[in-house]
Amino acid sequence: MPSTPRAAIIPVTPFQQNCTLLWCEATKRAAVVDPGGDLDRIRAAIAQAGVTVEKILLTHGHIDHAGGAADLRDVLKVPVEGPHRADKPLLDSLPETGAAYGIDGAKVITPDRWLDEGDTVTVGELTFDVLHCPGHSPGSVVLVSRDARFAQVGDVLFRGSVGRTDLPGGDHAALIASIKEKLLPLGDDVAFIPGHGPTGTIGQERLSNPFLQ
Repeated sequence: MPSTPRAAIIPVTPFQQNCTLLWCEATKRAAVVDPGGDLDRIRAAIAQAGVTVEKILLTHGHIDHAGGAADLRDVLKVPVEGPHRADKPLLDSLPETGAAYGIDGAKVITPDRWLDEGDTVTVGELTFDVLHCPGHSPGSVVLVSRDARFAQVGDVLFRGSVGRTDLPGGDHAALIASIKEKLLPLGDDVAFIPGHGPTGTIGQERLSNPFLQ
């Protein structure tokens, strides 16, 4: 019987980004996905869940997803995995981007491990397949638990929408191709947590997402 993933969504930063505390119920080992900021809120959620964080996962390099990663790594003393190396310029410029958006204290973050298509990421006894899904950013990745029929999609796909492609490195055609070629084939029963807004399912988006019709 595969272990069950559990998740708590913690909205952070003025962008209300869905930082996710993701954990393995069997081992109480956890990962923090996309700690954009508001570390006190993230640490309170960790304490409330009673889990041990073993890593930080980044789906991509934008300020609202990665702005708090360096500080959280320093506090928790855990490695950072992801995104794909193509987002290195975004991660290298986090202090400047933060200043432009009025987010103080963002630091450059260099992951301990870059993620590539076909890699796997573990959280406790959970295993996630890595899909490289460029378009919203060049190095965006999606993490998929095929056993649990669950995906962490960052800003690639939203309920009823898709990621912005008007930011540096964005490419609308590449984004739609990523969704149609990599996410839709996962199956209609796969549930996902996006980087902003409510959760959804692949089936719901296949039927009703106006960007995919």
